[in-house]
Amino acid sequence: MSTSLATSLATSLSTVWARAGAQRARLLSTLVTLFGLLALTFFVGRVMPIDPVLSIVGPDADASTYQQVAVQLGLDQPLWVQFGRYLNELAHGNLGTSLLTGNAVSADIARVFPATLELATFAIVLGTLAGVPLGVLAASHRGRWQDNAVRVLSLTGYSTPVFWFGMMGLLVFYAWLGWAGGSGRIDLEFDGVLPPVTGLMLVDSALAGNWQAFGNSVRHLMLPAGILGLHSMAYISRMTRSFMLAQLSQEYILTARVKGLPESRVIWGHAFRNIRVQLLTIVALAYGGLLEGAVLIETVFAWPGFGQYLTNSMLLGDMSAVMGCVLVVGIIFVGLNLLSDLLYQVFDPRMH
Repeated sequence: MSTSLATSLATSLSTVWARAGAQRARLLSTLVTLFGLLALTFFVGRVMPIDPVLSIVGPDADASTYQQVAVQLGLDQPLWVQFGRYLNELAHGNLGTSLLTGNAVSADIARVFPATLELATFAIVLGTLAGVPLGVLAASHRGRWQDNAVRVLSLTGYSTPVFWFGMMGLLVFYAWLGWAGGSGRIDLEFDGVLPPVTGLMLVDSALAGNWQAFGNSVRHLMLPAGILGLHSMAYISRMTRSFMLAQLSQEYILTARVKGLPESRVIWGHAFRNIRVQLLTIVALAYGGLLEGAVLIETVFAWPGFGQYLTNSMLLGDMSAVMGCVLVVGIIFVGLNLLSDLLYQVFDPRMH
């Protein structure tokens, strides 16, 4: 009995140690990835044909003024010194000051990110709720009119530029029909009325009990979110169809049909169950891409979000803001990958 207990204890300890080692390796890989992303962005930004000093002083400034500003920004130092100084500031929680706004980069990101978060979340929910069933429908009716219809819809949504959809949507649903709100996140009559608790317009209006502002926010949100959702739906449905076709050609599906199981159970209870893990990665990557900033849609709808802030910072050569945004994007994708790994343990039958 004692020998058996010792063996069981040793096995448990080795399992815990192996899992801890895997977690340490994952953490180290994450840190190396983020460091490499920062280093690449920093050095590429320094060789771009954009002069941040010139953006500040203007083209008519004299040489002494130009040199003084360059020294203040630390641009007279070697690149490795500049990068080391940036990492030191980053370790103390300082992302620098934006040349675009004059505010702390962290404050700017905290201000603009909720707008993109709200837009991207609604878009990915719409895209997933529509894309997954359409992909399953297309795969289960391969070669029939349902499959062709879904493929045409997916191809249209994936290949048509989102800014064209945005302009047409504003023309039809805002200018002609009056169903949707116009540009921005809310009408001017509600601007500044809601206390900024979370930065999410729907949440803040609900917390304030201002349901008129809530409905107005929904009208402004649904059109850009629907357009981004259409784009995500096209990608998700194509991948779902591909995954389902691979599963429906397996022998266990033929066996289930020979046993006389209902087709709905074969499709959803067997084939779809085995692609859930793959779909998690696809949805997570699509969501990360939306959170990175749907620049074109934010531009068309004057949506004050993360993508628009990043684009304006890049055009100005504001490397502090660009580096801060890149770090946020890296953390987003790393976090979504970690979340996918955790959900794997819930949805993957082999984990049970």
